[in-house]
Amino acid sequence: MRLGLSRNGRRRANIAAALALSGTLLAGTAALGAAATPAGAATGGRTLRVMMSSAGVDTLNPFLAFFNGALDLFGSIYPTLNSLDQTGQPGPYLATSWTTSPDRLTWTFKIRDGLKWSDGTPLTAEDAAWTFNLIRTDAVAGTANGSLVGNFQAVTAPDATTLVIRTRKPQANLPYVSIPVSGIPIVPKHIWASHVAGLKDYRNDAFPVVGYGPWTLTGYKPEQYAKLDANKGFVLGAPKYDHLIEQSFKETDAAVAALRSGQLDYIGSLQPTQFKALRGQKNMRTIREVGNGWRSLEVNSGARTRSGKAIGTGNPLLADPVVRRAIALSIDKQTLVTKVLDGMGQAAEGYLPPAWPQWKWVPSPADRQRFDPAAAGKLLDDAGYAKGPDGVRVDARTGRRLSFRLGTHSDEAKDSQISGYLVGWLKQVGIKATIQPLSMSALNSDLSKGNWDLLMDSWSTGPDPTYLLGIQTCATLPKDDGTGGNTDAFFCDKHFDALFDEQLTTFDPARRALVIGRMQDLFYKANVNDIFMYADTLDVVRTDTVRGGMIAGSADATGHHPAQSSFWNYLRATPAAAEASAGGGTALAAGAGVVVVVLVAGGAAVLRHRATADDRE
Repeated sequence: MRLGLSRNGRRRANIAAALALSGTLLAGTAALGAAATPAGAATGGRTLRVMMSSAGVDTLNPFLAFFNGALDLFGSIYPTLNSLDQTGQPGPYLATSWTTSPDRLTWTFKIRDGLKWSDGTPLTAEDAAWTFNLIRTDAVAGTANGSLVGNFQAVTAPDATTLVIRTRKPQANLPYVSIPVSGIPIVPKHIWASHVAGLKDYRNDAFPVVGYGPWTLTGYKPEQYAKLDANKGFVLGAPKYDHLIEQSFKETDAAVAALRSGQLDYIGSLQPTQFKALRGQKNMRTIREVGNGWRSLEVNSGARTRSGKAIGTGNPLLADPVVRRAIALSIDKQTLVTKVLDGMGQAAEGYLPPAWPQWKWVPSPADRQRFDPAAAGKLLDDAGYAKGPDGVRVDARTGRRLSFRLGTHSDEAKDSQISGYLVGWLKQVGIKATIQPLSMSALNSDLSKGNWDLLMDSWSTGPDPTYLLGIQTCATLPKDDGTGGNTDAFFCDKHFDALFDEQLTTFDPARRALVIGRMQDLFYKANVNDIFMYADTLDVVRTDTVRGGMIAGSADATGHHPAQSSFWNYLRATPAAAEASAGGGTALAAGAGVVVVVLVAGGAAVLRHRATADDRE
């Protein structure tokens, strides 16, 4: 799960019920001891204390990162051209307005005058032009977001308050290309220009990090915490809190204990049993959001580079579409929703989640792949995969067994639950799956090298699906030297790529949805990423410490809130009077085995994350 575009989860998406153009985000035990304070933390003022996404931070380098934790962080500390308003449509941020030429090939953004980076250097249109051009022309810089600028022909800054983007073809989603969390963060040229030569290894860990956003990153320890201080002059309104601390817990039970004791103010992405236990409790407000991401099984159908060079150690039998379809027919998605999600979610089919109904797609009745182990067995029988003495099928042509490695996230409870079911279901049809628990970093490292057979995965997305669709294009395959790209399952199909280009140039929302539906149909039939379910996002906030602002929108008739944005939620969260008068504090909840990680305000769109539903791996 590359919480991502959150993998595991790439991103907690921004709020949107209806969009115009585009459819336009622990402790080993729960025992808590004395609080610990991060070195250098300010002790005065009011502090918002939240649990970070389980995806964590892969790197503080925004050109390379795709875990949800990192993306949320960049959404908090770096500016973007646009924001997303409460209806999910592009709003002002660095840009106060934007216009297109009659041929729709030239976009002109008017950039705010007088803003300064956190070190006092003027923030101008040149910073945006330099950021986009670097991503556009440098393979390393384009690792995370290259697909978003692939149609850019030229980017210029005629003056300090004007940015001009010229595209090769009309690009319908351009106002979504640079938005908090799911889009491209703009970095200060005067800081980053000297690091381009060594960009692949640059860590960006000199604090405070020079940026501009609602918060400034003033402290970070990997797998411990991120500390941010409020930008009281932020152009979209100052945060109501003085500090923001994000803690990581290996087990959400420990985070729940910290919440109950008052050492945390907010937790996102609870387990269903935890959510139900907190519902109705004093000082606890529980929020159920419609799913903005999915959880799946990736299938290595043949890892390769952009030039077609085969790489990795994947089992070649997975290149057979019969084997992949049999795997898909062996998965009982509704049981996973019932047993793993406790009914708090939906069985999945389409590539894009239900938080964004404008992209809803379902397979035709003839193409729908339902749970049918008998049909899976017949497919394998007819293809010459006979069962051996131990019940595992063997390819009659090569003598290879249908025996595959199943990579799971060792720190993801849902992976452990799901993998047990998968092993049993696959065994029933004659396929052996051997579970290999890996850390998120190890799993993602193997993914990019192709050293895997089957992998558990999850992504989330925001209202514009371009990024999530883009990770399935041929352009995201790695180069021969291992650099560039952000592939998901080494999927590469010229018809899919052509449709990807077509949806980018389609300005009518209904027509664009039809094109994206055809893309989802192609991907569904390829069976390289069997999407199990869309989990509801389950959150809880303490009402005695947070008075309001943390949750946007209202619940619908089913009790679901719209997908939330950490960018806006943390910015608008308002402390309760008692907390404000007490002066807050920056203490961290500490417990046996507590591990704290950074994850910050930022919110919307790209389950680039690999991730849990929170990021992706």
